[in-house]
Amino acid sequence: MLEAYALTDPGKVRTSNQDSFRIVPELGLFLLADGMGGARGGERASQLAVECVADVLARSPHRDAAALLGAVEDANLKVLGEAMRDPRLEGMGTTLVAALETGENDIAIASVGDSRAYIHNGAMLRAITEDQTWVQEVGKPLGLDPESLKTHPMRHVLTMAVGVGPTVRIRYYAMELGPGDLMMLSSDGLHGVVSPEEIIRILSAGSTSLCDKCGELIEAAHKEGSPDNVTVILIRTVV
Repeated sequence: MLEAYALTDPGKVRTSNQDSFRIVPELGLFLLADGMGGARGGERASQLAVECVADVLARSPHRDAAALLGAVEDANLKVLGEAMRDPRLEGMGTTLVAALETGENDIAIASVGDSRAYIHNGAMLRAITEDQTWVQEVGKPLGLDPESLKTHPMRHVLTMAVGVGPTVRIRYYAMELGPGDLMMLSSDGLHGVVSPEEIIRILSAGSTSLCDKCGELIEAAHKEGSPDNVTVILIRTVV
């Protein structure tokens, strides 16, 4: 059995929040999306994506990896279709990271874009997902050094997002959430702003609840100026 808590915040710069999340305990489903395409379009895209994936899986007779990937494909067509019907939403899209419990402590993860899933155990924080960005798929293979990539004009460009085309490349991962493990899903308003060391410090505090940890992570982003919306979901096994 898993327990989870989530928080989202618009940050200190943006007036709207284009991030969306959904926790569906009865499905063992956890979803986080970071929209793009203007305030109205980005917010609508992220909402549509999490709603569609949750609805599809709720109706699915088998909630396994194949069902999760199919639900993300359905969400892609849902977002794209609405953008095509409404000129005001043209160009909208969203990242998406989805975690689904497929067995006792077995987790299937699907991701599109640069929202991430991490695993924390003790003093370690490991990224499970790999970004679909220019930096990850073009800059690094070209051999550009990390310092150059931090300031490169293409550093924020996504190479894939939900709703921007009729097909979507989905990255898939399978893992087991063991005792003491803590899974974190986050938008880049958190992992792109707060240092890994600070995230580890907050997650390692043994006496705080998931609610408190989420609050501290949001506050850490605030201390760094919160230039983007910030969303985090924390998940762990119930012993």
